[in-house]
Amino acid sequence: MTDLQNIDVTVVKGIGKETAVQLADMGIHSIQDLMYYLPYRYDDMRVRDLADVQHDERITVEGKVHSEPSLVFYGRKKNRLTIHLLVDKYLIKAVFFNRSYLKGKLAPNDVITVSGKWDKHRQTITCSHIVFGPHQQVTPFLPVYPVKGNVTVPALRRYIEHALKKYGCSVGDILPKAVRDRYKLAPIQDALAFIHFPKTEEEMKQARRRFVYEEFLLFQLKLQVFRKMRRERTRGVGQDYHLKQLKQFISTLPFSLTNAQKKAVNDICADLKSPYKMNRLLQGDVGSGKTVVAAIALYASYTAGFQGALMVPTEILAEQHAESLSKLFANTDLTIGLLTSSVKGKARQEILERLQNGEIDILVGTHALIQDEVHFSNLGLVITDEQHRFGVEQRRVLKEKGENPDVLFMTATPIPRTLAITVFGEMDVSVIDEMPAGRKPVETFWAKHEMLDRVLSLMEKELNKGRQAYVICPLIEESENLDVQNAIDVYNLLANHFHGRFHTGLMHGRLPSSEKEEVMKAFSANKIQVLVSTTVVEVGVNVPNATFMLIYDAERFGLSQLHQLRGRVGRGSGQSYCILLADPKNETGKERMKIMTETNDGFVLSERDLELRGPGDFFGKKQSGLPEFRVADMVHDYRILEIARADAIRFIELDEFWQDDEYASLRCYLEESGAMSGEKLD
Repeated sequence: MTDLQNIDVTVVKGIGKETAVQLADMGIHSIQDLMYYLPYRYDDMRVRDLADVQHDERITVEGKVHSEPSLVFYGRKKNRLTIHLLVDKYLIKAVFFNRSYLKGKLAPNDVITVSGKWDKHRQTITCSHIVFGPHQQVTPFLPVYPVKGNVTVPALRRYIEHALKKYGCSVGDILPKAVRDRYKLAPIQDALAFIHFPKTEEEMKQARRRFVYEEFLLFQLKLQVFRKMRRERTRGVGQDYHLKQLKQFISTLPFSLTNAQKKAVNDICADLKSPYKMNRLLQGDVGSGKTVVAAIALYASYTAGFQGALMVPTEILAEQHAESLSKLFANTDLTIGLLTSSVKGKARQEILERLQNGEIDILVGTHALIQDEVHFSNLGLVITDEQHRFGVEQRRVLKEKGENPDVLFMTATPIPRTLAITVFGEMDVSVIDEMPAGRKPVETFWAKHEMLDRVLSLMEKELNKGRQAYVICPLIEESENLDVQNAIDVYNLLANHFHGRFHTGLMHGRLPSSEKEEVMKAFSANKIQVLVSTTVVEVGVNVPNATFMLIYDAERFGLSQLHQLRGRVGRGSGQSYCILLADPKNETGKERMKIMTETNDGFVLSERDLELRGPGDFFGKKQSGLPEFRVADMVHDYRILEIARADAIRFIELDEFWQDDEYASLRCYLEESGAMSGEKLD
């Protein structure tokens, strides 16, 4: 086989040095790069009947020019050409942007064929392609590519067509024949021809299916091999915990574990006993009982003679965890310490000394745990709660407080399985997707802004019962650009409304940490009954007496964020309520409000949120670590993703994968990607 990666694109007719530089800016350096530069959509060149066309579809129509073209100039060097076009019995508008030269080429009664985006409401087609004369279909689908600089789409089509004709038969297939046969996938030569120049919709589907599977398989192979290499090179402590003692402790808990909690406990205990270092993510919805699972893990490690550390993002959360653990371990000899920035002087020194001497078995704290002065005697298990709130460096420093301790990350943000197996592919994932018995779901209602007086009356009923309320706003203060409620104005409104009856507090991200802690402590102690806040209360605040939440301009939040906010109530025995105050302007916003009122299941919501927003918006592109696929779509192709992941896991356990020639291309790919080194992947 010819090494196409080493053949420069300048061998293609029409590509000179200047064009080669512009193609390089698009990531195209070699013939292989050129052939694998795939289209992101197609212009359908088949003539359509307008009666069958949907709004916003890309279509091709043939028609007769009905009137003189109208040309309008606007902005700098911009123009819009409009003609009326008679297509069968329909008189429509055809619009061309920045093609003023067409004015002299078009006259009434000329027959033309145009392609573009159809606006059903305005009966207008925005044209991207024109053929003078009746429709003559050369190819049914024209590929459209992202381009830069002076490179045009038609020119790129010609370059790719030339490359395929001359070098297509030399492309090596990275997928083993057994895999292609198993899933009836097209060979690479056919797949490239089909994806660039499909003659039928079936060819297009075949090509896409092949490339989706290939992209997912290669990505998952990298993840799984990287995970295997890193796991085998990083020896863990192999904690030989006391099973009988652990079972005895679990039997003393004041409630029975759910099946999901039991499975998570078994996963974690197997990791503890394994000679390899645990690297596990524990996902659980708000109130699903992650803390109890963490407590059992810490106790198992304690019976094996190790210390544990639990790091959380805020002081108040650290205090709440320390209190919860103290209650759970009340009948044991286990000792718990609390270390935050508020612990100072003699008390701090005493904790540090006892920790280093091994007198403290579990240390709960904030970032204070990673200070240089903190030394453990024998750290075996590190748990990070709400792990996304800590930087990579902070989590690394905590792990280095011991000799290869086992590591457990926890999050209350339900992440769709599709994303979990992609973003956290190098980790093991345990999911608690079952709520403890007896927990009352939060009743959620959608109200328009004109219903605010009724909503405040409902809030007052709860406050009169001795309960408390959260009021969430999207902004801290008034914005010229956004017509939404802000926390400062709402605080002033409610402070005035409840004056003399209930105390109102204000919290937002610009307050110093000490003030935020102070406000939250006052709310926890019921010195504040109504807390007006931005989304800073989204994670980790536990006030069981709070039973009412009002979210202003709820349509501005994603489903997962709304669910996280709603999780601040419903933590006690009383019935809780969440009111979404919203006047959504579009269908997506209305759909979000509807979904929120229909389910309390965070995993169902996260899947719907992913469908509505897409993976990049779900996490935020910059911090997500999401891979960018050329063809595959993690949301719509999730079934193929799961198949590819299962195949990747199976392959790396097979001796044939590491030995047979059939898998040589995949092994070569893994070598080149750096996955075999066990070092951090790109």
